[in-house]
Amino acid sequence: MKRLSVTIMLALFLSLTVFAKAPGANWPQWRGPDGNGVTTAPNMIIEWSPDKNIKWKTPVAGRGHSSPIVWGKYIFLTTAIEGEAIPNAKGPMRVEDYGPSGIHPDGVGADHKQTLKVMAYDANTGKLLWERIAFEGQVFDYRHRKASYASPTAATGGKTVVGYFGPEGVYAYDFKGKLLWKQDVGKLGGASVGTSSSPLIYKNLVIVQCDADLVKNSFIVAFNLKTGKEVWRANRDEQVGWSSPLLANAGTRTELITSGAKSIIAYDPATGKELWRSKGLESNAVPTPVIGGGLAFIVSGYPSKVTYAVKLGRNGELKESDIAWKYNKGSAYVPSPIAYGDYLYLLTDRGIMTALDAKTGKVVYEGGRLPVPATFTASPVAFGGNIFLTSEDGDTFVIKAGPKHEIIGTNSLDEPVYASPAVAGGKIIIRGERNLYAIGK
Repeated sequence: MKRLSVTIMLALFLSLTVFAKAPGANWPQWRGPDGNGVTTAPNMIIEWSPDKNIKWKTPVAGRGHSSPIVWGKYIFLTTAIEGEAIPNAKGPMRVEDYGPSGIHPDGVGADHKQTLKVMAYDANTGKLLWERIAFEGQVFDYRHRKASYASPTAATGGKTVVGYFGPEGVYAYDFKGKLLWKQDVGKLGGASVGTSSSPLIYKNLVIVQCDADLVKNSFIVAFNLKTGKEVWRANRDEQVGWSSPLLANAGTRTELITSGAKSIIAYDPATGKELWRSKGLESNAVPTPVIGGGLAFIVSGYPSKVTYAVKLGRNGELKESDIAWKYNKGSAYVPSPIAYGDYLYLLTDRGIMTALDAKTGKVVYEGGRLPVPATFTASPVAFGGNIFLTSEDGDTFVIKAGPKHEIIGTNSLDEPVYASPAVAGGKIIIRGERNLYAIGK
């Protein structure tokens, strides 16, 4: 009997391990397994509505622009709940930037109590398994009224889930909700509009890009995933930014790609050693880089529209020949682009699409429009030969990938959506303003 029990337990463990490693089973970080918004998940549906192909729907308290992440039967999410006003509370002033008021005209939230949470849901039923308060009290800085104190997406390596809340800290939990460690990254200012750079996990490290104002040096830092101990830190002569770092396979090595207004820099993710650097965007670093065909695509949409295609595997200060091509139209302020197949797809904040040949930068098409006016905060995802754009109105437009802009269909939900979707385990997970949805057969 004992041997039978051991055999059953072993079989269960092996089945869960196989499931976790199956194509499209997990979405462990911002923009998925490779950080590019693309999944190989088979047999995914492309049509849904409030009463069609909704496997489950569950309410989510608070406000958050962070995406859901998925590992096996778990979905993890962060949220921010605003409480009562705090008398005489205010965030840091920046008179030189914003005039006499000292804050961004849309800066809010620093004068209210904030409760920041990490939550776990059952991916099969939507049931809330646990929630933990990571931080509660007065936050350091303001956020943009359209943003959230839970904008960075969490990350997991399969045993630990890490939530990042900017100056309110980094928090690591096991899958049962036990706090393993927490780390303070310092009083990082977000220019009165908040933090959005998401952490990533590389082997046994958690890496966080901290480009901020109100500090002497921006920096990027790696913590031990098990203990939270700082392993390496690299100072960055960089102004405030909101882009997330990205891991790239450069053939003989892995490169950690970072976007910035002053410099585009690649690091060794194991040590923090700088591998190469290039001239920066000279514009706000908000979209996350994407990778394709041995190139890193670095993008900004405000105040200037610029896209650089930078060759991977280089060393030192890059030469002009190391920049494969440049393009100065079509990019968004907030949403990241997507590289899928032979093309790099840019979209504006109004959803106007441009397709470029990923290798050469040649325009394949531009001015691709949607059937209705829309605004976008979420970044696109792609699978099954289609690209999915989810608007702030909760409409997801399905665009056929390829050299021609062709709209396959439009799928709508009953509420606004600001977070980018996750695609894993045969389901599309969408975080709406009030609810979390699982979409599937």
